[in-house]
Amino acid sequence: MTKIDWMSEVEKRRESLIQDTQGLLHIKSILDEANALPEAPLGKGVKEALDYMLQLGEKDGFIAKNVGNVSGHLEFGEGKELLGILCHVDVVPEGDGWTSDPFGAEIRDGKIYARGALDDKGPTMAAYYAMKIVKDMGLPLEKRVRMIIGTDEESDWRCVEHYFNHEEMPTLGFAPDADFPIINAEKGISNFDIVQNAGTPDVLYNAINVLSFASGKRYNMVPDYAKAVLTVKADKNEITKQFTSFMNHHDLDHHFTSENEQLILEVKGISAHGSLPEHGKNAGLYLADFLSKLRLDSKAAQYFQLISRFLFDDSRGVNLGIAYRDDVSGDLTINPGKFLYSQESGGSVGITCRYSVTNKMEDTKKKLESILAKEGFGIENFSDSKPHHVDEKEFLIQTLKRVYEEQTGEKAELIAIGGGTYARSLKSGVAFGPLFPGRPDIAHQKDEYMYIEDLLRATAIYAQAIYELTQNK
Repeated sequence: MTKIDWMSEVEKRRESLIQDTQGLLHIKSILDEANALPEAPLGKGVKEALDYMLQLGEKDGFIAKNVGNVSGHLEFGEGKELLGILCHVDVVPEGDGWTSDPFGAEIRDGKIYARGALDDKGPTMAAYYAMKIVKDMGLPLEKRVRMIIGTDEESDWRCVEHYFNHEEMPTLGFAPDADFPIINAEKGISNFDIVQNAGTPDVLYNAINVLSFASGKRYNMVPDYAKAVLTVKADKNEITKQFTSFMNHHDLDHHFTSENEQLILEVKGISAHGSLPEHGKNAGLYLADFLSKLRLDSKAAQYFQLISRFLFDDSRGVNLGIAYRDDVSGDLTINPGKFLYSQESGGSVGITCRYSVTNKMEDTKKKLESILAKEGFGIENFSDSKPHHVDEKEFLIQTLKRVYEEQTGEKAELIAIGGGTYARSLKSGVAFGPLFPGRPDIAHQKDEYMYIEDLLRATAIYAQAIYELTQNK
């Protein structure tokens, strides 16, 4: 068979690929259970994005199936075995500070800007067009190919849970939802809330009472905004002077407003993916650390001092006594992604812990419970997704390594990540792209983008990978 010029095939479809990508990016597909409907249980936006992909696939001749209005698939080919390509069309909230409309999909300087451009709508469309190229060329395949589309990847993965309760498990597969070359190890992901015990005494001093404090919306995002409302009977000018000095020292945008005895403090940080907390500036942590140094009512003092002592400036769990590292996947990390405090209810901190492949979360949880109990806190809403690791010798990895090296001329190193992709849903599944080495990871950040060049290159790589993986070993 003549050697296929995959990039040439992609270039033939360049304009339609970009247009379809923009169409998907225009959809504000954020989880919205508050406005759920029977036909859209996770919200209208994510259902609209799912429908967009299923309708596109049906138009192009794929077998399309909606699975419970939370997931679906597009399939072609014949064979007993099944190659799965696991994608998602939900996105995290857009956040503030964008240069252009976060759902405008504006193209400038060779990049397409939108929430989801990199995570994961751009890569989803690249994988879709890769499937389309292989199908349109009529290439001989020995496995079926199925794109599985989820709508709850950024939250609780209910989409894939529902999907695999009702549908076939692929023999092997990949998720275009992380980095090139190949991610064969994903850390465990544990989400939980650190909650202040209800019996905490509430002694109100005459100086400063914290009425409310809030920051962050998701476990897996570094919060970029925090707000505290205080009543102050002391010298407000002294507090605002300390606040300004503290935030200037940490190079953070901040603002305060004062009316009668009430003082409102606001901080802007830098968002990042919760698996890489050191890439952001956690507005909640900085404001909490500042508040911990004031003469607060006892309930607030207990809450903010816990954050300051155990969470501030420590993304590796050292102060909590849970630090861990292995050679396969590196350090355990923690990201406090959701802060909530009120004078009536006390406080909580929502944490995502990304733990190393060889770490035992059961032991880590016991250590956490022990140290938190001594401080007057407990753990609630605990969830755990175990680590995922695929051996380098497997057909899947050996094939993807060869494809990547042929397409790029660069060595296909195996890497580990703290983020979780749908690849962990499969016994033999890895994350494969789309972020090329040397490119900044701006997923979950303002002005998220994907290079058009990278969108095209990824499509070519995925097309060859699909073809090669559907040949027998």
